Amino acid sequence: MSISVETFFLDPGAEGTLQARIQQMVAQGILAGRFRPGERLPSSRMMAQHLGVSRITVTLAYTELVADDYLTSRGRSGYYVSDNAPEPPAFTAQTVQSGTVDWARAIGQRFTPGLSNDKPADWANYRYPFIYGQADRTLFDAANWRLCALRALGMRDFGALTADYYDGDDPQLVDFISRQTLPRRGILANPDEILITMGAQNALWLSAQVLLNSRRRAAIEDPCYPALRNILTQSRCHLSIVPVDRDGLPPEALPRGIDVVFTTPSHQSPTAATMPLDRRKALIARAEAEDFIIVEDDYEFEMSFLKAPSPSLKSLDPHGRVIHVGSFSKSLFPGLRLGYLVGPAPFIREARALRASVLRHPPGHIQRTVSYYLSLGHYDALIRRMSRAYHERRQVLDAALQDCGLVVAGQGLSGGSSVWVKTPDGTDTAALALALRADGVLIEPGARFFAGDAPPTEFMRLAYSSIPAARIGEGMRLIAAALARGAA
Repeated sequence: MSISVETFFLDPGAEGTLQARIQQMVAQGILAGRFRPGERLPSSRMMAQHLGVSRITVTLAYTELVADDYLTSRGRSGYYVSDNAPEPPAFTAQTVQSGTVDWARAIGQRFTPGLSNDKPADWANYRYPFIYGQADRTLFDAANWRLCALRALGMRDFGALTADYYDGDDPQLVDFISRQTLPRRGILANPDEILITMGAQNALWLSAQVLLNSRRRAAIEDPCYPALRNILTQSRCHLSIVPVDRDGLPPEALPRGIDVVFTTPSHQSPTAATMPLDRRKALIARAEAEDFIIVEDDYEFEMSFLKAPSPSLKSLDPHGRVIHVGSFSKSLFPGLRLGYLVGPAPFIREARALRASVLRHPPGHIQRTVSYYLSLGHYDALIRRMSRAYHERRQVLDAALQDCGLVVAGQGLSGGSSVWVKTPDGTDTAALALALRADGVLIEPGARFFAGDAPPTEFMRLAYSSIPAARIGEGMRLIAAALARGAA
């Protein structure tokens, strides 16, 4: 890796000869850890032109640094930071704090604490990763994804790659979602009723910002997606917490005076419960009778390998009261950050204007790459491959749970990628998760999904999206053994 010449500048207030100042400039960069062993410095000619000094001055400075083992010379290849260069100090330098700003008063709104991430960065190195939402490299079609990305970089798509859509989206992607993706959920929508978002979380944030204010009330499920609870808390709306049961959100449990209901009917997050058809119809009927809006997060409908998915709430809505949220990040890979909002044109118009003021639009290259991946049939092939693998893993997991005597408190009737498990009363699954890491097992404690200061601690979510079927049984035996010896 080469160090950019723009990184270097001479401090006009520094003392010493030009040669000494150049030596000090390079040495300080190495000591500060900004320049790493093996990185190539700019050539003496380039450095001299950039600093406005003679080339011989730079050459002499480099020569002295070689003598002190800060740099090494590799013939005609140039100068590199030496492998034997002094290492930067191990301590973390303290950030200089301003003494004139009272940040407790200056901060107008607070957004901490944010989301807690229980997944270690090296999760793929664990042998038994029962964690949710991570891509399985053995299933993902990297070759065709790469081809689609290269095609999107071609001159034919130069406009889609480089254009500033401002408040628009790639028409090719919107057209595919309108004609192919949504009809599979029974939804018919025009282009002005679709907005591309930076994943489902961004879609939920846009919905909350457009639909809610400090005088309105939202209802959410308990347990629920923690990011949604944070979004609604930050919106300063009034919040009603509605416990779910084995069939998801019960419409009759909603309090009066609700303006917006957020729900995950296909696979309740995190319990994976599937809302029955009669309950879906009852929820829509109550929304019409009491004049509230429903935001439907349909984040995992593609993973329906046991039977056809239930109709989306949006497809059952004759009144235009349902806002539909979809995501490609769950089925492709989480780092994609691409989803969509579907709703009546007046709502989408406001959401589009808000998005434009924050991030304008998701990158054109990403949108066009996904468009090709969808339209060329690679996405459907990926879903079929994932469904077959998930079906096998689910069967193995169900059998292992039964053998271990663990209680399944929720699982998607049509499929999904995880199950919700209740451990014996008194178990702290957060402590269990820490203990299991030593055995190479990753689980997801359930407490963070619940509202309140004293959430139940005995639940956990076990996902099978990233663990081979052959390892599920042994992983479950390790979990059962840890529970038996009271590791939690």
